[in-house]
Amino acid sequence: MADNEGFRNDWATKDFYQVLGVAKDASTADIKKAYRKLARENHPDSNPGDDAKHEKFKAVAEAYDVVGDEAKRAKYDEFRALQSRGGFGAGVGGGGFGGAGGFNLDDLLRDRAGAGGGGLGDMFGDLFGGGARGRSQQARPRRGADVESTATIGFTDALEGVTVSLRLTSDSPCPTCQGTGGKPGTRPHICPECEGAGFVVAGTGGAFSINETCPACGGRQLVYDEACPTCHGSGRGTSARTIQARIPAGVKDGARIRIKGKGGAGENGGPPGDLFVTVKVTPHRIFGRKGDNLTLDVPVSFDEAALGGEVKIPTLGGAPVTLKLPAGTPNGRTFRVRGKGATRRDGTKGDLLATIEVKVPATLDPTAKEALEAYRAAMAGKPLRSGLFA
Repeated sequence: MADNEGFRNDWATKDFYQVLGVAKDASTADIKKAYRKLARENHPDSNPGDDAKHEKFKAVAEAYDVVGDEAKRAKYDEFRALQSRGGFGAGVGGGGFGGAGGFNLDDLLRDRAGAGGGGLGDMFGDLFGGGARGRSQQARPRRGADVESTATIGFTDALEGVTVSLRLTSDSPCPTCQGTGGKPGTRPHICPECEGAGFVVAGTGGAFSINETCPACGGRQLVYDEACPTCHGSGRGTSARTIQARIPAGVKDGARIRIKGKGGAGENGGPPGDLFVTVKVTPHRIFGRKGDNLTLDVPVSFDEAALGGEVKIPTLGGAPVTLKLPAGTPNGRTFRVRGKGATRRDGTKGDLLATIEVKVPATLDPTAKEALEAYRAAMAGKPLRSGLFA
């Protein structure tokens, strides 16, 4: 009880707004701005050997920890308001918190909190981390790590969608210590390196500083005198599992798909991370892809291109279609077949782009050779390259 009373008196005499140099009704943004300015000016790394600035830095950090948090600030303001009205009588830490006329602050706060309230002790336990519910007894929840994986699927599966099995190995809480890092049966205490914050402030060589995960507790806020024999204090292990992942229709090569909640397990009740799957699509023998459209090179003979005709071409997963080539179709002309491409997100489909490739025969039989020689003679007066020398 004596420790609690000293604890209450200590906080009752501190004006955190004055420490930060802001008004009581300052906005959260102004409080944060004031804290950053004072932290830079008084940071130990920027002021080696200056004990006064070191103490000022600690006081500023302590003040911001309370009034920089909306919930803590509200409770702190309530406490200060009661104090200013004389509600603490002979002293905040005095026996019973009694005032004139039998006033008892513990009873008042217990009534305000309801049947489950614990009076001023609970109020300060929530505000500053003291008492049985303080941060020395329980670390804050931590989100699990994200996991990366790769899935290789076929060209057709990418267009239609497919479910794949993925074997995952991810970081997880140590099975022996359940992620605490301590030997089972031992009790934790606040990390002396970061004082329970889970991070330390590191200088960048200039006026600015950054927060880094505490190297002593690994961000868990607590440390144990005896490390877990399995994970040697890291609190982490590995787990292997197989999951089924749905690859949506129309996915493209190199796409990165996020599957929420399928990553590494969280710590201290924290949520799991996410799984990110990078999709690799194997090429098709004859079809290609351009956005939501499929592409196809269509070989045609010289006479089909020159005289015109009908050419039957395949579609992916459907019946063949017929292209009608007009006479004089040039090499490289592209025809569009509507609705025979890749599936879009809205369920509609792109098109099939068929590009004409005029093929020259490697060998000719006598009849074909004679016909082409006759054609050459007929076109002798119309040289194709005359425009090159104009």
